[in-house]
Amino acid sequence: MADPDVKRLPIFQVDAFTDKPFAGNPAAVCLLEDVDLTDEHQQKIAAEMNLSETAYLRKLNSDDDFSSSSKFGLRWFTPTNEVALCGHATLASAATLFYMMKNPSPQLTFQTLSGDLFARREGDFISLDLPENKTQPLDREPYSQLLKIVVGDLTIQDLQVSHTAKKLVVRLQDGTRQTLESLRPDTVAMLAAQTQDIIRGVIVTVKGSLENGCVDNQGVMYDFISRYFAPWNGIAEDPVTGSAHTVLASYWAKELGKTEFYARQCSARGGDLKVRLREDRRVDVAGKATVVLQGMIRI
Repeated sequence: MADPDVKRLPIFQVDAFTDKPFAGNPAAVCLLEDVDLTDEHQQKIAAEMNLSETAYLRKLNSDDDFSSSSKFGLRWFTPTNEVALCGHATLASAATLFYMMKNPSPQLTFQTLSGDLFARREGDFISLDLPENKTQPLDREPYSQLLKIVVGDLTIQDLQVSHTAKKLVVRLQDGTRQTLESLRPDTVAMLAAQTQDIIRGVIVTVKGSLENGCVDNQGVMYDFISRYFAPWNGIAEDPVTGSAHTVLASYWAKELGKTEFYARQCSARGGDLKVRLREDRRVDVAGKATVVLQGMIRI
């Protein structure tokens, strides 16, 4: 017998920045339909899903529909807290609407804590329109312990920070893809070394070349590769991070003298991204997505 007090919400799990199941970065996407969840409930569901992010799509007007409207509210929760921006969960949300709800809109608008974000179809890709997060040089000394934990004795060529994104950018000197992929930082020690709210994530990046192994399966060179560690958000390592590439686009545009990039995030799952820094200081981050699970969550 159905329990009238139990609410059921549609929920999906989407692998973002990949065209294959069980790769890329998984996110849960919950459609709030006509249910107004409390922040506490949204945080509990995110903890239950235990993915790097759970996204919540909500209608903005009573006559809106997930299958036909083009503007929605969007929030993101990690297992421990709400975040102001999440690229891969935004991609997953757009994929849910485009692929599962059969929404025909060429472009979707999401009202978020980071302002209006946009997702549009580009062939097999979904392109996200995200704000640029600029970087600036940072004194290494206050972060020496944290840097030692993350990269050990490897030589750091550059250290920058994005204050708006609360992310460190650590560029390794003469690094290889193998060097980057071999990093195994102690994320508990990272938390102990950095207790202030200034930093919420560490990006480690390497310039791509044919010689250092930064190529895809077809031999096409990546402009840069990266990994992203965010234990302060309850995420030891994020598999593929759209928001990190709003920082990396800003950094590598200055370093490489170009604005369009082919990038790889080298986690165990991994994912490829097409990134473009626009003249209006927005960042287009494009990738593919695959829906791997569909169901109802009971609350």
